[in-house]
Amino acid sequence: MEISIKPNPACASQEARNQILAAPGFGKFFTDHMVSATWSQGRGWHDAQVMPYGPIAMDPASAVLHYAQEIFEGLKAYRHADGSVWSFRPQANALRFNRSAARLAMPEVPEALFLDSIRELVKIDAAWVPGGGENSMYLRPFMFASEAFLGVRPANEYKFMVIASPVGAYFSGGVKPVKIWLSSNYARAAFGGTGAAKCGGNYAAGLLAQMEASERGCEQVCFVDATEHKWIEELGGMNLYFVFKDGTLVTPPTKGTILEGITRGSLLALAGEQGLKPVERAISVDEWRSGVSSGAITEVFACGTAAVITPVGKLVWEGGSVGDEKMGEITLRLRNALLDIQYGRAPDKHGWMSKLC
Repeated sequence: MEISIKPNPACASQEARNQILAAPGFGKFFTDHMVSATWSQGRGWHDAQVMPYGPIAMDPASAVLHYAQEIFEGLKAYRHADGSVWSFRPQANALRFNRSAARLAMPEVPEALFLDSIRELVKIDAAWVPGGGENSMYLRPFMFASEAFLGVRPANEYKFMVIASPVGAYFSGGVKPVKIWLSSNYARAAFGGTGAAKCGGNYAAGLLAQMEASERGCEQVCFVDATEHKWIEELGGMNLYFVFKDGTLVTPPTKGTILEGITRGSLLALAGEQGLKPVERAISVDEWRSGVSSGAITEVFACGTAAVITPVGKLVWEGGSVGDEKMGEITLRLRNALLDIQYGRAPDKHGWMSKLC
């Protein structure tokens, strides 16, 4: 599908842009343009365009506001030393986006439209891609039900959009071990639910638990399964990995309740290159506690597109905690190996990187 280009006549000045790029934070500033395309019953996808970034006109009866038909993705654009800009495994994001769409009874977005939207947006806003350190451009493709209709059924009209934001490190304090609160009052997902889909409702359902974590001095919350309440699933927005003394690298299996993270999957492939044995298996809260206490589990880390890889220092629950504030050697080694590929400092043996401009 051809994507028409409508340049923004009021782009930010170079001075204003440079000021933002000097300290972008995370998700606070947005580029000059965005992508929009429409799907409607009978016509399919149409009116794809790059247009000036700005507010969305929405009818108060738009289905998304009432029945939450909404999905999104998150990926980054990285500036390499030669000035070129690349993305990491965007095809995997396109596939996951459509798995989410299928689960929420939404139309699939053609892979070509998904990838071309990202490419065209980055090309026109390339000056917004920061360089240096761990700076990047965060890309947020999303889709929502835009039909004005209050009946309970899949909508007959949807908007697919992409926005972009220059970002620095996800955690403002840099790479350091974080404290994790073990939620015993709330569940993130259940079998048959939307746990494997990247939809806003999953994150909204976890916000109260995240507030509970913050009140206890923790940066993130860990959810367990909704049936037996003992099996580790994932954090509010990241997957978990456990490094064992025998060289095994364990992550919980997805099985429909855990989001299949792009970073998570990449680490399963990288682990062997780092001398580790990757294993997807169930791991309980009790095994986490006893493993750290006995030394069988030497490191724990969380991973995701936004934060990359973040070491977990302590697991905290009502009445106790386990772990320390040490930085794990293997955690940092995996983190550096992944970042080196993303920023073009190491060979891309897996064919993960795609040049955008």
